[in-house]
Amino acid sequence: MEMFAAKEITDRLVSWLKDYFEKNTEETTKAIIGISGGKDSAIVAALCTAAIGRERVLGVLLPQGKQADIGFAYDLCHELGIEYLEINIGEAVDKLLEAIETSGANPNDGAIINTPARIRMTTLYAIAAICGGRVANTGNLSEDWVGYSTKYGDMAGDFAPLSHFTMTEVKAIGHELGLSSRFIDKIPADGLTGRTDEENLGFSYELLDKYIRTDVCVDELVKEKIDRLHAMNSHKTQPIPTFIYSQREKTPF
Repeated sequence: MEMFAAKEITDRLVSWLKDYFEKNTEETTKAIIGISGGKDSAIVAALCTAAIGRERVLGVLLPQGKQADIGFAYDLCHELGIEYLEINIGEAVDKLLEAIETSGANPNDGAIINTPARIRMTTLYAIAAICGGRVANTGNLSEDWVGYSTKYGDMAGDFAPLSHFTMTEVKAIGHELGLSSRFIDKIPADGLTGRTDEENLGFSYELLDKYIRTDVCVDELVKEKIDRLHAMNSHKTQPIPTFIYSQREKTPF
């Protein structure tokens, strides 16, 4: 892969965020960031802090019941010096799934896994409405490439600083920002199965990132799996299909 110009890209990202907030928001508008304890939300929070100041960044911690690694989220907010709220979505998720089951529709794995992400995004937009904020999308290219993200959940947001960068590149941005390594190099896990993202995917992010950037994958079976996941999940990153109708069209007789 070509050498990633981390300093140049980081400077451009900070400038882009400044420009976004200057042109699209009021002087007091806050960046609303769901702080998961993982590297993506940590780095987006650090970018926003560098761009618009810590006083305009609000972290929102959204554990579902008990979150084993929530200490990382607390520590990140303290390191950046940003204000934060903690809202536990556990009961909301349980009540909604219970209501669905009561209706006669039994929640499957897809519903159980994706519902918390969508409730988290609903909560972030509620906070944004209360304080007049803009919600950050914290996703990266690697996760989006293989669909390791939830449509209308963590894929939603008002601005997306990292969506064109691989996991490897995101980590380089984090180091350039001066974040503590413990936030950048933390092994990503889903928080549900006790397994890491890479265990669930069946391949490493390093291998995926190289394939995305060079179109080279030495393991043919992994290449086929990545291609299959990318094709299956491409609808997540495309605009919603829309029927186009113009009133100028002549009505056929």
